[in-house]
Amino acid sequence: MSLSLLLAPLLLAQSGEMIGGGAGSALNLPTIDRPSHPNPRRASKLIDADVAEAVPARLGQCLASAGAEPDATVDTANAWLRESSGSAAALPQLCLGTALSNMGSWPAAEAAFIAGRDAAAPGNRPLRARLGAMAGNAALADGEAPRALATLDVAATDARAAHDAPLLGEIEIDRARALVALHREAEAATELADARVSAPGSSLGWLLSATLSRRMGHLAEAQAQIETAAKLAPTDPEIGLEAGVIAALAGQDAAARKSWQSVIAAAPDTDAATHARAYLAQLGPEGTKAPGGGGGHP
Repeated sequence: MSLSLLLAPLLLAQSGEMIGGGAGSALNLPTIDRPSHPNPRRASKLIDADVAEAVPARLGQCLASAGAEPDATVDTANAWLRESSGSAAALPQLCLGTALSNMGSWPAAEAAFIAGRDAAAPGNRPLRARLGAMAGNAALADGEAPRALATLDVAATDARAAHDAPLLGEIEIDRARALVALHREAEAATELADARVSAPGSSLGWLLSATLSRRMGHLAEAQAQIETAAKLAPTDPEIGLEAGVIAALAGQDAAARKSWQSVIAAAPDTDAATHARAYLAQLGPEGTKAPGGGGGHP
């Protein structure tokens, strides 16, 4: 059975019970780990947006190669760069940064994206915004949250100038991730609220909002946000995992079990399933209370 069929009724069943609070299980549940981790989905989305705008075929070919053969693509992109000057250097730098990201060479990828942004024509604010966002992602993946935040600030300015609300929303999500990494949770919550307005269709924005609300002890908000995330991306195992965490903290162990079991059934080989198995082991056999039941926040 698909995760969408399993998860949707679970969330609906939880919503009425959980918003009033309840005793949280004393499980070793995660805090807000996702926003401060590398986010390959974000870079891919930004790249896809560029390709969708009918960019030159050479860039499309280079990006496709960056996914399949990143090592070889570095050489290809560097050769393209040697042929380019001025604003024409922006696209080969985009491809170079993408290949380096796929290799996990975050500082070099960040430098390539920044060079591409700076090379782009001043009036090409959408391209500058995307390159800046990708540079910010690379900095986050490298553990450089302060530098990421500064780069993402510039990217947000470019996105606003381009009147591109969905792109701005993606950048606001990344800014929230940087703020969380800097332990500035209240500011991150505000940034995510802005992102939900700019990009209401981003399931990741709603997922991270639920994760942050849950960490801050706002379980009613977390429940509403994870329900929206599930409607937007019903097959995402990370959403099912988070739904179970929220349920467990609200003292709804049965709902938590069902959410985590649905993740394992639908996506058994994912990291989310690995975490779900660990959480189920902590809950113990069905029909038993979690260790230290009635405990507080993790």
